Amino acid sequence: MWFFALLGCNFEAAPAPGDTAEVVFDVPSGSTARGLADELEDDGLVTSADNWGWFLRLGADGSCLKAGKHRVNRGMTAPELLAALCGVPVADDIPFTVVEGWRRRDIDAALAAQKLIEPGEFVAATEKGSDYSPGFPIPAGSLEGYLFPDTYKVEPDRFDVHTFVERQLHAFGQRFAVAAEGEHGTRPVADVVIVASMIEREEPSKANRPLVAGIMWKRLDANWNLGIDATSRYTLEDWNNEPAFLHQLFDATDRYNTRVRGGLPPTPIGNPGIESLNAAMHPEATEYWYYLHDASGMIHPSRTVKEHDALKRKWLH
Repeated sequence: MWFFALLGCNFEAAPAPGDTAEVVFDVPSGSTARGLADELEDDGLVTSADNWGWFLRLGADGSCLKAGKHRVNRGMTAPELLAALCGVPVADDIPFTVVEGWRRRDIDAALAAQKLIEPGEFVAATEKGSDYSPGFPIPAGSLEGYLFPDTYKVEPDRFDVHTFVERQLHAFGQRFAVAAEGEHGTRPVADVVIVASMIEREEPSKANRPLVAGIMWKRLDANWNLGIDATSRYTLEDWNNEPAFLHQLFDATDRYNTRVRGGLPPTPIGNPGIESLNAAMHPEATEYWYYLHDASGMIHPSRTVKEHDALKRKWLH
């Protein structure tokens, strides 16, 4: 060591003493301390790649290196830098929550609001299910209904929209498609998902969702119109736009108008959570054909149109 010192070399020196400006340095998995020499020099964190190499050769232990992002600065000496790179990496991921019932456009807006994507990127990435192969059946078209609601940890500087969609599909498979295989009886999974999406929007109480599911399936099996108002909101840019909603209710050309059109809407009307999916798979058999909610959200089922009208007069006027 004294020989090099006589030559005026200090392999432990800081490249910019006094510079405390934070630099985030990423140590890739599988890296070695010596293998990072060029990157450290490029980022101005060591005086030179050769000096860093000599620092390690002269006894510094680089085997403690931890993969991940580390906050360092150019005022650090080589021993200080190595200690930082051997420390616990900074947590660089953030939680992103997909709310149960959100539509593709709602997820897109939330991602864009957090600067994770440009507006429209998520909708475009979920337009064709044929672009993905999750290992279970999904629609060839829109992935609405299959983008599982959950809280995901994401890395803002590495966010990839297609990877995120794959994660959502994987979660759907793990939590429902694979886990519940065979439990939907003779009902096609696609129909179960559509019914679950309507339940998600129609019934706030998880305890009452099997009841609502039973009424929906009962009406479908009897070839009755579903009469689900939530379906007429699906194509609105703003779900709560009341004037636009009222217009949709009387638009017989709207494919999602289940008041005037029979059968299921053409796609799910959002992405249901596991409680609604389970309710759609395990509906409760009752004598009821109708239901409504009062101002507090309490459900009131009825057996006949006469009972239903009486409940309307009682709770909605």
